[in-house]
Amino acid sequence: MSRTPMPLCVGDVSAFARTICRQLDTAGRTPGHVEMLNLLARAGGYRNFQHLRAQQEARTALDSPRPAPTPVDYSLVRRLVRLFDDRGLLVRWPKKFTQRMLCLWVLWSRIPARRSMTEREINALLDDQHRFGDCALLRRELADRGLVSRTPDGRQYTRIERQPPEEAVEIIRHLRHRR
Repeated sequence: MSRTPMPLCVGDVSAFARTICRQLDTAGRTPGHVEMLNLLARAGGYRNFQHLRAQQEARTALDSPRPAPTPVDYSLVRRLVRLFDDRGLLVRWPKKFTQRMLCLWVLWSRIPARRSMTEREINALLDDQHRFGDCALLRRELADRGLVSRTPDGRQYTRIERQPPEEAVEIIRHLRHRR
């Protein structure tokens, strides 16, 4: 069990105590640790201890400040911009996973939003965005990394709207100014 301090606020202590007494009387024995946690949570108006903990975690998440954005690694941005030619086409597929992901974000940004595309259409779009001749690799990577969704039969593709990482935004910005 978690040892995280968790406040339990009840509106009426008297009703809380009565509920616990009734539950202990029906149990007829001393409850174990988990049973006692559930008993306290139910007396406090929750379904069980898991419900109490989930509610507490949700409150904590809302109250906690958002983490500070991580600074952009501009040296990485400069290195990755060089993977694209003057027309903004991806020249080669990077070896490192993090670099591949950032290049995928650039390709993702060029897929029309909220529009379903056939496999042929997305292949044509990806063919126009790179120079190493493997649109199937790019299409699969976009789907596997959760940047596009595809139907189980692979006939329809749709861009999934997400917030790109800051480095990807910077690369996209640099490439737009190049064109």
